[in-house]
This record gives sequence, C-alpha cells and structure tokens, in this order.
Amino acid sequence: MPQLADSAKLTHSPHKQRPVWAIVLWSLLGLLVLLGIAIAVAFHYAQPYVHAKALQLLQQKFNGNVEVANFHVSLSSRLRVTGSGLVVRYQGRTDIPPLMAAREFSAEAGPLALLGSPWRIERIQLKGLIIHIPPRHAAEEGRSEASASASERKRKLKEIKILVHELDVDDTELHIIPGNPQKPEHIFRIHQLVMYSVGLHRAASFTAHLTNYKPPGEIVSSGNFGPWNAGDPGQTPLAAAYTFKDADLGVFKGISGTLSSQGEFGGVLEQLAVRGKTDTPNFQVTLAGHPVDLKTVFEATVDGTNGNTMLHPVRAIVGHTTIVADGAVLKEEKGRAVELDVSVNNGRIEDLMLLGVKSEKSPLTGNVSLHTKFDLPTGQGDVTRRLKLVGKFGVNHVWFTDPEIRAKVQSLSRRAQGKPEDKDAGSSISELQGQFALGGGIVTLRNLIFQVPGAHIELNGTYALADEKLNFYGTLKLDAKLSQMTTGLKSFFLKAVDPFFRKGDVTELPIKITGTREHPSFGLDLHHKEEKQESEKLQEFQKSGR
Repeated sequence: MPQLADSAKLTHSPHKQRPVWAIVLWSLLGLLVLLGIAIAVAFHYAQPYVHAKALQLLQQKFNGNVEVANFHVSLSSRLRVTGSGLVVRYQGRTDIPPLMAAREFSAEAGPLALLGSPWRIERIQLKGLIIHIPPRHAAEEGRSEASASASERKRKLKEIKILVHELDVDDTELHIIPGNPQKPEHIFRIHQLVMYSVGLHRAASFTAHLTNYKPPGEIVSSGNFGPWNAGDPGQTPLAAAYTFKDADLGVFKGISGTLSSQGEFGGVLEQLAVRGKTDTPNFQVTLAGHPVDLKTVFEATVDGTNGNTMLHPVRAIVGHTTIVADGAVLKEEKGRAVELDVSVNNGRIEDLMLLGVKSEKSPLTGNVSLHTKFDLPTGQGDVTRRLKLVGKFGVNHVWFTDPEIRAKVQSLSRRAQGKPEDKDAGSSISELQGQFALGGGIVTLRNLIFQVPGAHIELNGTYALADEKLNFYGTLKLDAKLSQMTTGLKSFFLKAVDPFFRKGDVTELPIKITGTREHPSFGLDLHHKEEKQESEKLQEFQKSGR
C-alpha cells in the first residue's frame, strides 16, 4: 500500500513531464528569436560592411580613391544597394578630373551573393556616368608610387573578386583628356551601354548606342571591352564592330549628303586600328549641286586620347574613278584639320568635274591622272572656301561635250595646220595638262598646256568656282603661218606680218581668255604686263600650300 500511495503522488504532481512536441516547439521559438536577433544585428552591420567592401572593391579595380555621397543597403529576399554621388579619383589625384563620376547607382544580388568568391552581382545600373581617360604622361606620373601603394593595399587586404552578370549604363560621356592642356577634350556621348559578364580580369561583351555629334547620326557598336587596365586606362583593350547610319553631312558647310558606314576596330584605347566602308548615295558639293554616289573603303589608326586619325589609305569611288588618299585627320582647338596626299590614276575627268562645276553635264570627258596635296584647315566657313589644293594633272583624249565647242576646236586644229578649207582636216580630240592650286574658292593654273593637232596653247591664270569667271593669259603656238590659216585677200595681206610672229618653224601669238565658262571670250593680248607678277604670286602660293 505505501508503494501505491507514492505512485499516486507522482501522477498528480504539478511538475508533470512535458510532451516531446512541446519541447520541439519551444526550441524552435528560441531559435527563431535568436535568428531574429541575428538578422537585426546583421542588418545593423550590413550597411557599413557592404559600404566598406564596395569602396574597397572600387579602389582595387580602378587604382584610385573613392567617394560616395549617399549609400543605402536593403535586405529582404534580395540584397539591394542604391546611392548617388559616386566619384573615383585616378590614383587619388585632384589635379585632373575624376576617373569616374556617376550621378546615381544601384545594384541587385541574391542574399548570399557576398559569401564566397567571386561575388556574384546580378545587375548594376549607373546613370549620368562620366569617364575621364587621362593622357599617357598623367598615367605615368607617380606610377611607381601608385604601384607601391597598390602593393601595400593588396598585402593588407585580400583582393575581392567580382562577377557582374549585367551592367546597364545610361547617359554616359567618355572624355579623352589630351596631353596638351590647351586643347579641348575629345568627348563621346553614349546614351545606352549594356555589358555582360564583367569582372574576373577578363574582357566583357557589350552593346552600345550613341549619337555622333558631327556629323550627327546613330552609331551601334558591339564587341568586347577590357580587362580594365587600372595602372594605365589608355592601354585597356577594345575590339568591336559598328554601324553608323543616317549621318547628315550638311553640317559641314559646302557639302551635303547622307552617309552610312560599317566596319570594325580593335586594339587599345590609345591606338585603335579601324577598317570599314562608307556609302553616300547623294553626296554633293553645294557649289556644283550635282549629287553623286560616293563610296569609300578605308583603313586607319585612331589615337583615342586625342582623336587623331592616320589614314592608310582611303579609296573613294566616284562613278568610274578611284581616288586614293593617305594622310591624317588631326584634332585641333577649333575642330579637325585634314592633311592628305591624293592621287588619281587613269580616272575619268567627267566624274571629277561633276563635283566642282555647275553645268548639267561635264563640259569635257577623258582619262585623267592627278596628284595633289589636300589641306582642309579647321574653321566654320564653307568647305570650298577653306580647302587648299596644290598639285598637277593630265588629261588625254579630251572630248568636249558641247558640239559648238568641238566645232571651234576642230576649226582651230584645221587652221593651225594650214588647211582652213579641208573639212576632213583637224581634230577636236585634245590633250590637257598643268599645275594647279586652289585657295579661297579660286583655282590658279600654271603651265596649263592645251594641244590639238597643229596647235599648242600655254596659259596661266585663274578660274573662280563661285561665279565661274575666267582670267587666263598665255601663248598660242601654230604649225602654220598666219597667212596659211585663211584664204583670199586676208591671206595675202597677212603674209606681210608673218615674219613678226614667226619664231623658227612656229607661229606664236599672245592670247587671253576672259568671260565665264559658259561665255568665254578669246582674243589677242598684245599689251599684257601682269603675267610675270601673276606667275610669281602663283609660285609663292604653291610653296605656301606644300
């Protein structure tokens, strides 16, 4: 009986044993409380931790000091970082513009993105980004000191590896700072840029959309960029293809047309090899007003730090004529200056004439060869007024398209041979050659030689592109005597003056050609006294253009 009593007391004890499920529940609640406390503590320390790690990452990747005006971290099912006023200074220097500056930024990642290596960021977005690429001498200044400080940072801090799946950048400006502080920056404006798989010391693929400033037009480019060279940003690799559409050449006074281009480029930012082709189906020099289909194929080397471009070579095709140009496009304070060596071998003169004359069709046809120095300085004026040319040319098998002019040339040839009555004599096929210089819209010609069977003409003078005025003086040399150029009484009376104009076996007459291209005036010039002065001026002009 005593044993039963003791058993009963145990059964009715107020401290009776709890079931297993209750123990599990209370344990789980305890863990949740601890987890909540841990999350609260983690959230409290997340912002300064992520902030510090983000600054450390940027300092390592871009070798510079980092400043952030606003920085916010939110933790829910995802990690999200937002902020504004991001500034990265190249090697901590304040004497040059910041390497990078972003108006706004944001990043998204999974909750465990910062655990392990590399960090895996799903998306980073930047708005209002401005990038400055310093000149080479700025990159080299203090490089040893920067390298030492970078080595010290690496020794103290383990390098952070990062992989960004997608980087979106809107409203970007890329500023290339020239080596000469007196010259303006070279600016590219990129309104949309998307990069994929950024980080891990490898190239990232990208697609960029930008509007070219001058000539205005849309450029789409895709390729690979990087890895970023923190020690010398100008040595960062770049390889891509591009298309350039609907570029309006009308912004350059004196020419017009809609240009399209496609090609590819590669190298480093400081030296890019570019090759491609262009097509301008309605290209025209405004002065002439004749649209032509202009196609070019080119290879060039571009210095991205200043925009200077070396052309080697450019082949332009107009009609049946190929124009080959080698030279450079140089960026100057007020724009770009173009300096080229231009040549045409066995081209067609009519293709070139349509670029510079106003007539409905070329006044002459024939095979042309020429070589000229092409100098287009910077400025705001009309291209035809700024352009300078100095060179020489030759045209064979010249055929005048105007029947009236052909008849006059054939008559000259017939009379020059002393056969004025022979309708089968003479020829309108002629040869033309000379030296030329273009400046201020005026073509100056020296040693211009025009010859047909029986006649040889040497001229010096000018031709104005705008009003097409002619002002030429020179010598007409004839195989025949003056008296042999006509018949009847006129021939009889001219025999008396033959000796005055006959030099050896040739008759020489001083002549002048004035008026306009459409209405030229030919005549003898027995009192011209300015030829020597004009010749000297022409020689000075040619020297200045070389």
